[in-house]
Amino acid sequence: MDRRRLLSGAAALTASAALLPTLSGTAQASPRAAAPALPSRAAITAVLRRVADQWIGAHPDPGDNGWANATFFSGLLALQGLTGSSRYLTYARNWAEKHAYGLSGGVTTRHADNHCAGQAYLDLYEREPEERKLTAIETSLHRMVHEDQPDKNDDWWWDDALHMAMPPFARLGALRADPTYWQKLYSLYDHTKRAEGGPGLYDATSDLWYRDKRFLPGGIVSPSGRPVVWSRGNGWVAGGHVKTLKALPATEAHTAEYRDTLTRLVRAVAGVQRADGFWNVDLADPAHLPGPETSGTSFFLYGTAYAVAAGLVDRSVHLPVAARAWNGLVATAVHSDGFLGYVQGVGDRPESSQPVTYGSTADFGVGAFLLAGTELARLAR
Repeated sequence: MDRRRLLSGAAALTASAALLPTLSGTAQASPRAAAPALPSRAAITAVLRRVADQWIGAHPDPGDNGWANATFFSGLLALQGLTGSSRYLTYARNWAEKHAYGLSGGVTTRHADNHCAGQAYLDLYEREPEERKLTAIETSLHRMVHEDQPDKNDDWWWDDALHMAMPPFARLGALRADPTYWQKLYSLYDHTKRAEGGPGLYDATSDLWYRDKRFLPGGIVSPSGRPVVWSRGNGWVAGGHVKTLKALPATEAHTAEYRDTLTRLVRAVAGVQRADGFWNVDLADPAHLPGPETSGTSFFLYGTAYAVAAGLVDRSVHLPVAARAWNGLVATAVHSDGFLGYVQGVGDRPESSQPVTYGSTADFGVGAFLLAGTELARLAR
């Protein structure tokens, strides 16, 4: 099948927004529409605390150290940094101690999902430096860089991996002043972006990413025959870029490319934000399982808020996108007691863990929301 024809739906993300209401029955928001009100920092923080407190109260056992729960702790520690809460720090510390700061799969693992816990361990190390907190994540990454098939660069074969593993490589390189971690990071990233499955998972036409090679042109399509461009998959990409850029110096050889890629992604998704502030689970086909979804929306809010703060995008255009997303999430997904709904569960495509409802939640979705709100709070007064 011709690549241009198959990607026409993805290209329409920015070029044909007027077509989307007809397909989905849901009006799309223009980034230049009337600016929604951005709540105060205190108001944003109060909602974040309510959501975090609800999750902690419902989970006295802090859970495993897999990627999903580790994403929650990444968000919780971001909120802890904003609020200084000793309760959040204690809860996160107890979780890490429960797992002896170890990795699922042990130190020989190359799997990006298993490295996600290292982000929270690095956060905890920054607050209370003890080398034992970094032993497992540093040993595992050091093996990939120097010992265990150091020329193998195809480990990150799905776009979620960028969020799970880019940040630990970036942060350890900075902490140890060792650029070999950054070089390996880029080799893995470049394979995912430009070589995985043949052409790579990044599509330069739409500035969006396919989840993995099964969704590349000629592969899996939506019921109406359009490309499947998964919202949360692209959200993982946004989150990975934000966290990596927070760690890298401006002078690092590939920082400019990471900035440019995030900027393009933020601009692309701004054009297909729904009027209610959410993004559809399939960005290229609004008729495919339309409805609010919290995890992808939260990660796009996270990426957008960071891009505004870093001066990567026009504040007057993109701060309203972020405010609209936040207001939509709070009005639609946050229950009065802080329970966070409309989170699509574990999966790899829009059809996964459906239906997504007011009562659907997950640890990583809460973590994404906490990351997003914390980043947005820094823009508010």
